[in-house]
Amino acid sequence: MKKQNFFEAEERDHRSDILDIIRSGKADDEARLLLEDYHDNDIASVLDELTAEEKERLLRALGNEGMSAVVTFLEDAGDYLSTLDADRAADIIEQMDADEALEALEDLDDDVKLEVLGLIEDEIKEDIELLDSYSDDEFGSMMSTNYISVRRDISIKQAMRILIAEAAENDNIHTIFASKEDGSFYGAIDLKELIIARSDTPLEDLIYTSFPYVYDTDSISENIEHLRGYSEDLIPVISSKNNSLLGVITSMDILEIVDKEMGDDYAKLAALSSEEERDEGLFASMKKRVPWLIILLFLGLGVSAVVGLFESVVEELPMIVAFQSLILGMAGNVGTQSLAVTVRALGGGESLGVKKQLLIIGKETRVALLNGLALGLFSFAIVGGYLVLLGGHSPAVAFTTAGCVGAALWFAMTISGFTGAAIPMCFYRLGIDPAVASGPLITTVNDLVAVVSYYGLAWALLLNFGR
Repeated sequence: MKKQNFFEAEERDHRSDILDIIRSGKADDEARLLLEDYHDNDIASVLDELTAEEKERLLRALGNEGMSAVVTFLEDAGDYLSTLDADRAADIIEQMDADEALEALEDLDDDVKLEVLGLIEDEIKEDIELLDSYSDDEFGSMMSTNYISVRRDISIKQAMRILIAEAAENDNIHTIFASKEDGSFYGAIDLKELIIARSDTPLEDLIYTSFPYVYDTDSISENIEHLRGYSEDLIPVISSKNNSLLGVITSMDILEIVDKEMGDDYAKLAALSSEEERDEGLFASMKKRVPWLIILLFLGLGVSAVVGLFESVVEELPMIVAFQSLILGMAGNVGTQSLAVTVRALGGGESLGVKKQLLIIGKETRVALLNGLALGLFSFAIVGGYLVLLGGHSPAVAFTTAGCVGAALWFAMTISGFTGAAIPMCFYRLGIDPAVASGPLITTVNDLVAVVSYYGLAWALLLNFGR
């Protein structure tokens, strides 16, 4: 019998199933058992479709702890928590990790947030306030306090007892961390090695003292690429004051950070503000985009001014205007390709010295030069044939014009490949985010180069040749 491919199997409609359970009128205990078969994210996805009565029924079935897991998957937890009284909202937030609790609280209105905070247990509130004390670009702002730590001088049996006692309250148990007698961070222990270790084995033998870590005040944007190179479920966050373990960064946190950084870079490549949000208001978005557009406007006026300098060429040879967009378009395409390759190389987590930077610029320039030569020859044949067969021009005029187009295309593509790589490299050397060398900026600079080369060649070759 042929096995059915996973992707060929009929996808279950989890949303409908979950809604049916909630609306079935089953007892809370029975509904909870049925809902345990579904992921919290799937349950969160139906919350907007529920009436107030159905939401209350879901909360009764899941309880505060179960509902706290669902709330972490909501895009705006504040919308849901605001529908609850402050006591119940506080009970749900108390069941969440400190980083998730802080994120949920930030979605609440200030007055509601203060009221809910006043009802949260002091120990949990201290964890939340600790995370809130860091800036958004510091690892301390997003660390989780959900981890298990033991002292390095205890026995295997003692470590196992601590693990069993704390496992119910902590999900992140794949890696156990070890501290010195003074409380400073010492290393990490793999859960599997702890489980299979003989009882008489010194705990010290299981500890990886070279385990990667970050300080709480380290910049996320400057260190995330370095962290991405490690395949660890948890990365410890160490206090920059006394080297004690404060929390952990999970692999999911790293994935979210990388995704956000990529989103910021894509925004910058399009000359958009990296902070612009999808649900941001109309005028707020306009305000963030206008500065870039004004800069690009002046650069565009510079291109137009250069075209104006060649007005006599256009008057004598109006047909060359028809091929201007071809030159500008191809130059922009090559520049954007080089920019994308260069920004990706700079964002790969590897420190690039001057030699490697020059190698990248050289490679992109050579690629552009060869591509420009091939396309220049191709356009020479196509444009020349077009002007002879359809334009009614003599072969001499047609192929001289085609030669001008081909040569300008080759030159503009070569320079575009160079600038697409060199400009972000210069930004990188100056300590500026290379993604700021955005696509529109590179394209406008390349337009200027293409216009000068094209009309300059037309003036030098065609006006002297005549018709």
